[in-house]
Amino acid sequence: MMATTMAAAESVSADSAGATETRSPDAPPAPAAERPDPESVRLAFARAWGDMGTAWGVQPSVALVHGYLLAHTEVLTERELREALDLSHRATSLALAEIEGWGLVERVADARPGGRRGPSASAWRVVGDRWLWFQRVAEQRKAREADPLVPRIETCLALAEEAVLASPADIEALRLRDWMTELLGFLRLFERAVGVLARAESTEIARGFSVLARIPDESLDRLLRLLGSLPEDDLATTIDAVSRVSPSVARRVLAAAEKVARFAR
Repeated sequence: MMATTMAAAESVSADSAGATETRSPDAPPAPAAERPDPESVRLAFARAWGDMGTAWGVQPSVALVHGYLLAHTEVLTERELREALDLSHRATSLALAEIEGWGLVERVADARPGGRRGPSASAWRVVGDRWLWFQRVAEQRKAREADPLVPRIETCLALAEEAVLASPADIEALRLRDWMTELLGFLRLFERAVGVLARAESTEIARGFSVLARIPDESLDRLLRLLGSLPEDDLATTIDAVSRVSPSVARRVLAAAEKVARFAR
């Protein structure tokens, strides 16, 4: 009996140490302390969100607090957040202030019974959904990365223009001028794209991504090649015209386009 118990314990220990080893059906269940519960899942998600925040140019503590709030269904006070995430009062308060500034959380009264007298303590809850978060992060990246870079590239372009004026036959000066011009144009297009994204309703963004998910990669590749073969002015004029029609007319246009596409196959 003792040998059997020791063997089972060794099996459980080896199971925990090796991520790829499968637990035997005959092994005893994991101790209660090792079983994941909702709180451990929330914390794991918050840590993953915090790690991702770094890649997005967001302070890890800010993303950590936001991730924990996203995974939680209740309103939480600042104290509950810092105790759950093992953060200081200052770090938690600064994170909440930044997330609130992005419009991703809001301050509400804590209406939960706590046995306290006086006014309700302040608590926090998430505003919007994952698409709103996507919009706000894109805005912040633009503000932190693209916006400060544009005026500096404009200065570099002015220098390149001066170099061309000083030496019109200098091939390298001409190349730099043209390259700076193209880069600045790209950054301005990026700013405009993020601006469109920020103005859109989150339901509109979700719908667009939902449609994108239904289209096979091969179809998207063909569409990109088709767009690349058409005159830019004609495309811009057509898209502008389509954007002005009513939904009923747009549906008829789509139906007609589908019939034309079938006929052309």
